[in-house]
Amino acid sequence: MQLSRKAQRTKTVLVAGGAGFLGSHLCETMLQAGWRVICVDNFLTGRMENIASIADRPDFRLIKQDICRPLELGEPVDGIFNMACAASPPRYQADPVHTTQTCVIGTLNLLDLAARNGARFLQASTSEIYGDPEQHPQKEDYVGHVNCIGPRACYDEGKRTAETLCFDYLRMGKADIRVARIFNTYGPRMDPADGRIVSNLIMQALERRPLTIFGDGLQTRSFCYVSDLVDGLIRLMEVNPNPRQPVNLGNPGEFT
Repeated sequence: MQLSRKAQRTKTVLVAGGAGFLGSHLCETMLQAGWRVICVDNFLTGRMENIASIADRPDFRLIKQDICRPLELGEPVDGIFNMACAASPPRYQADPVHTTQTCVIGTLNLLDLAARNGARFLQASTSEIYGDPEQHPQKEDYVGHVNCIGPRACYDEGKRTAETLCFDYLRMGKADIRVARIFNTYGPRMDPADGRIVSNLIMQALERRPLTIFGDGLQTRSFCYVSDLVDGLIRLMEVNPNPRQPVNLGNPGEFT
């Protein structure tokens, strides 16, 4: 990656939610690329075992903190990936207010940190911001078909607001931001109880239970392997010039 950085200093990236499924893979990849990594996680859904293989490295720093509290790092950073917030419906619906706070207050705190450091910022958003789409596939300029008061709205609307904040900071010249709308991702370390389609079907198959298919079974999903997703995140973070719009990240092929 070619993020701007001061000379004579090891480049440092902060990964919020770095002990989670996606975040832990991102931390590993950044370390392999020669970056110093600061992982921030409150461990509501993140797990120590996800980062066990890198926890003792001298170029890895772990901060156990909720991003809803402002971060005081005591050192500069060159890039920030905001991967924080539970993406599993049972998890984020268990405490919907905190989910919204993480998306809004947490993102604000990290954007302010990026602004103070002159760091490039990437927001992990979601295809869920399209709601129950009436357009297939969804292009980035599709505004969605959404329910702002339903039981899933804490996550969907929280992520939409996070996107708004990012582009407000960009337009105001306060931060150089990127927004990735992530589609269904699978791979090692995914939570088998996260309540989403891939984990549900895998667990049902392993337990020799009938596979649950809702509706007529004609619904389609875009499934992306985690290493491909991480590669896409890094490419988006380093791309120049700034795309100045959200970017969908997922498999272009859809499956029923």
